[in-house]
Amino acid sequence: MRDLKTKKMIINALMLGIGAILHQITPALGLPMQPDFALAMLFIIIILNNGDYKTSLVCGIITGIFTALTTKFPGGQVPNMIDKIITVHVVVFIIYGLNKLKIMKSLEEKKRMTIMCGIILGIGTLISGLTFIYSANLIVGLPAPFMALFNTVVIPAVFINLVAGIILFKIVQTSIKRAMI
Repeated sequence: MRDLKTKKMIINALMLGIGAILHQITPALGLPMQPDFALAMLFIIIILNNGDYKTSLVCGIITGIFTALTTKFPGGQVPNMIDKIITVHVVVFIIYGLNKLKIMKSLEEKKRMTIMCGIILGIGTLISGLTFIYSANLIVGLPAPFMALFNTVVIPAVFINLVAGIILFKIVQTSIKRAMI
C-alpha cells in the first residue's frame, strides 16, 4: 500500500515537472499569453488519480506556483494561482459527475479515460482561460479588450491544449503501462 502511494507521488511529481518545463519553453501567441501545457499535465494527473480531491488540489497549487514563476504575462503571477485553484475544483466536480453517468460506467477503461480526457481538457482549459483573463483584468488590467483576448488567446489555447493534451495523455498512459510491467 505504502509502495503504491510512493509510486503515485513520484509519477505525479514527474508529470508536474514536465508540465513546468513545457510551460517555460512554450512561446507566447502574439500577445503576452501562451497555451498552458502545465495545465494539460495537471488535467492528466487529475484524470489518472480519478479526481482524488487532495491530490488534485495539491497538484493545482504546485502548478499555480510553477506557472506563476514562468508566466510571460506581465503581472500574471496572482491570476495564475487563482485560475489553477478554481479550475481544479471545477474539474474534480466534472470528474465526479462523469463517473456517476451510466454511459461512462458501461465503457471499457481505455475509452472512458480518452473521453474523459477530451472533455476535461476542453472544458478545463476554457474555465482556466476565462478565470485567468477575468482575474488579470481585475488585478492588473488587460493589454487588449476581454473578448478580443478570449477569441484570440483562450479559444486557440483550448484547441491546442486539447490536441496536445490528448497526445500527452496517450504518451503518459503508455509510459505508465510499460513501467508497471
